[in-house]
Amino acid sequence: MTAGAASSELVTPGGKTRIADGVVAKIASMAAGQVGGVHAMGTPGTLGAVKDRLPGVGGAGGNRGVSVQVGERQTAVDIDLVVDYGVSIPELAGAVRTNVIGEVEHMCGLEVVEVNITVDDIHVPGEDDGDRGDRGSNGESRVQ
Repeated sequence: MTAGAASSELVTPGGKTRIADGVVAKIASMAAGQVGGVHAMGTPGTLGAVKDRLPGVGGAGGNRGVSVQVGERQTAVDIDLVVDYGVSIPELAGAVRTNVIGEVEHMCGLEVVEVNITVDDIHVPGEDDGDRGDRGSNGESRVQ
């Protein structure tokens, strides 16, 4: 989409349409989450919980891991991801970028000037269910 097309949709002789940052962030979050290989959005652990509570950093209203800057005609998106083990990160980043750009431009009429992706962690199956490999299902050590 060109800046001219975005301009004609959002700034008209009849007035301006302003799309809140949170709306763009939610669309970007949903679009990123639709891509196979994205395990979670946001930074894992304590740092992620702190970042999610900061205004303008993401987290509010289901936008964890997404922050945006929205202008009258353009937007920039920053996304933090946790990816599934074994997935090609460059291919995943490309797919996320394509999906986010497509959805934001389609739904908002804004030109997406950049989508910056940070991979904060890799999800390994069994890692987050408390299974550390040395404990049985009842939490007792499997080895003596």
